[in-house]
Amino acid sequence: MTSPRTRAVVEAVTIRKHRVFVKSILVCVSILLNDTDGRRLRCFNAGRRAAPCPGQPLLDLNLLLVFEAMLLHQNVTAAAAHNGLTQSAMSNALGRLRRHYDDPLFVNTRSGMLPTPRALELARPLTRALTLVRAADQREEAFDPEQSKRTYRFHMTDIGEMVFLPPLVKRLDEMGATVKVETTQLPSSEIAERLESGEIDFAAGYLPSLSKSVEQAPLFRETYVCVTRRAHPAGLNGGLTLDKFQAGSHVLIESMGSDHKNVERRLAEKGIKRAFALRVPHYLVIPMIVSGTDYMVTVPRRAAEAFATLSSLRIHPMPVAIPSFDVSLFWHPRFRDDPPIQWMRDLMIELFKDAQKSRSARSG
Repeated sequence: MTSPRTRAVVEAVTIRKHRVFVKSILVCVSILLNDTDGRRLRCFNAGRRAAPCPGQPLLDLNLLLVFEAMLLHQNVTAAAAHNGLTQSAMSNALGRLRRHYDDPLFVNTRSGMLPTPRALELARPLTRALTLVRAADQREEAFDPEQSKRTYRFHMTDIGEMVFLPPLVKRLDEMGATVKVETTQLPSSEIAERLESGEIDFAAGYLPSLSKSVEQAPLFRETYVCVTRRAHPAGLNGGLTLDKFQAGSHVLIESMGSDHKNVERRLAEKGIKRAFALRVPHYLVIPMIVSGTDYMVTVPRRAAEAFATLSSLRIHPMPVAIPSFDVSLFWHPRFRDDPPIQWMRDLMIELFKDAQKSRSARSG
């Protein structure tokens, strides 16, 4: 049995360690906020006592949050909502940022408020600074999903959103969690870098080309199927055969940030030729197109099942063997031990492991 005196000593040592850790974080943040051309060191104010830098103003943590939100949304109204501010307060904060860095940072264009070269130059060090501060705060307090206002940012394609978000949001609601979820769709070439910088927390999907610098956990095993309208002639007289498959008019989905183009390569390797009547960049239009035409589309089974809830469609087994594949959750090792990241990672793995067991039980 630990004595009260021993427990008090342990608690005092733990508090001292936290203080030292936070001070170390503040030093690191100051280094990260150093001007990229090395002219001068900017200081950081996180609401704690820190040694001032002579002649330089303190940079308020709230301004870093403003910068992050503008970088993410490239729109003042959306960035204000993201940070829980009024549009006027967001504009004022953006003005302070611009004066601090003596640069417009974000400029109005037809495509939104795009970052200037100076803003892009600052993006990585400022994002890393915020990551360090968040990690320090989270280590001082146990992570509580029922109290946390943490926003989790995922890379997902539109069909990934259909597969992942309904069960995830339902589970969060059942748990009474107060965390938020945002999704974005990135080119495959940018995902690893955004995970490393902390701009996104996770990527979810079939991403075999993703850099080996990130870590992953399989969520479920997936297979390809062919989808047609329910009364499609290909489903008659013995079902979908290879000859019917090759003779059909197909839709090709060329979705950014997805590696499902691998199925096209596998079919080509087998000498299977198809005529593409339509090419689209998104999945969500597929149910409306296929249900009203004689077009066929090859998609992952869970995508097909999601489509079938929206339109009258038939799901056919592939008439040719295509290897199954892992759909996984990805994160960067920098954040492996971050308590909020650990919590969401464990939740996703458990959620889809349970879903896989349910599917296996139904199919058995």
